[in-house]
Amino acid sequence: MRATYTPFFLRAIAAVSLLAVFATAQQPDDRWDLLLRGGHVIDARNGIDRIADVAIKDGKIARVAPDLPVAQAKRAVDARGLYVTPGIIDIHAHVYAGTGLRAYTGDLSVYPDGFTYRSGVTTVVDAGSAGWRNFADFRQRVIDRAHTRVLAFVNIVADGMSVSGENDPKGMQPKEAARVAKENADVVVGFKSAHYAGPGWYSIDNAVEAGRLANLPVMVDFGFLAGERTLKELLETKLRAGDIYTHCYSPFRMELLPDGTVNPAMRNGRKRGVLFDVGHGGGSFFWNVAVPATKQNFWPDTISTDLHVGSMNSGMKDLANVMSKMLVLGMPLKDVIAATTWRAAQAIKHPELGHLSEGATADVTVFRLERGRFGFLDSAGARMDGNERLRAELTIQGGAVRWDLNGIAADDWTKFKYTPRVEPRKPVLPSQSYP
Repeated sequence: MRATYTPFFLRAIAAVSLLAVFATAQQPDDRWDLLLRGGHVIDARNGIDRIADVAIKDGKIARVAPDLPVAQAKRAVDARGLYVTPGIIDIHAHVYAGTGLRAYTGDLSVYPDGFTYRSGVTTVVDAGSAGWRNFADFRQRVIDRAHTRVLAFVNIVADGMSVSGENDPKGMQPKEAARVAKENADVVVGFKSAHYAGPGWYSIDNAVEAGRLANLPVMVDFGFLAGERTLKELLETKLRAGDIYTHCYSPFRMELLPDGTVNPAMRNGRKRGVLFDVGHGGGSFFWNVAVPATKQNFWPDTISTDLHVGSMNSGMKDLANVMSKMLVLGMPLKDVIAATTWRAAQAIKHPELGHLSEGATADVTVFRLERGRFGFLDSAGARMDGNERLRAELTIQGGAVRWDLNGIAADDWTKFKYTPRVEPRKPVLPSQSYP
């Protein structure tokens, strides 16, 4: 009997063991992909301003709470002494590069991926580089190819910030602009009026009409005052609640009165719901405006760069640097973070961004607040000294690490599992090389 049944018994045990192994292999791995431990979390939407852990799984925020179990994570990052925030949003930049034109529809813009992640930015909004006529080219050339999330304001002028300028009223067609916005509703956040130097209110009125047709906000770079176009008329009559006045610390439009007080039109516009954006740029942020304005408690709703070739190589540099300038001016860190996350997301009507709610896309920035002696330049080249500076340590978009300044999310090389090459690289033949 034993000789007859033992083999069957053993085979049965083996079969059950194999089934158990198979079942275990089929069970989903419920561990978190990444755990940011012990950082100071600032999340304006959820009212978080404390030490906590942030867990990420499948590209989403899984949990935000103190003392989450490390064993539950595949990888843990020590964020002690660092600030953990939602992914930073830059609502004013110029990224329509690659056309070869010497304009913001070309060589004056920059490709986004090379300048976003390193400053903590996960979402960038192009501020009207393209108009309704060339938006399709901008989309296929840049928006759809970038890893960075690229959104856009459509310029009310047909060809945007092109070599032909933004002064021809014939190109300002609100119905066409609204049509393009609706056809690209996944990426278009509003309309832009900028640099208009002709007579009348054509640029503003047509941009606002496009905004009305598409139910989207308008961002205004008001250029220089001319004739009937006054800041009072713009902010107290023309713009609507939710529209955005960028370059709010510029001196070119009577933002400050001759006696150094903030123009009452700025406060009246804010009461009406107009939003005020920094939009630093190469020529739109001056200490002799920002200092008295902030001392009079006129702070921005949003903080942005106006990123382009000129601004990044002068006083602006990047968004972390602009955020640091607002710290130097006395803006609390939690407000600086709010102005580049949740408030920015609200301004562009993308409430799915700018927060660390469970289930939200895992866009996360980790900052180090450096202390020392630093110099910050304005658009005129004047320096203000400060003793704090924000530096992006880690930028995560959709759960993927895109920037890791000091390798805090990486394994030490002695523990790293290198993957050997299966095939050597093929040499480039002379006929395949570039001239």
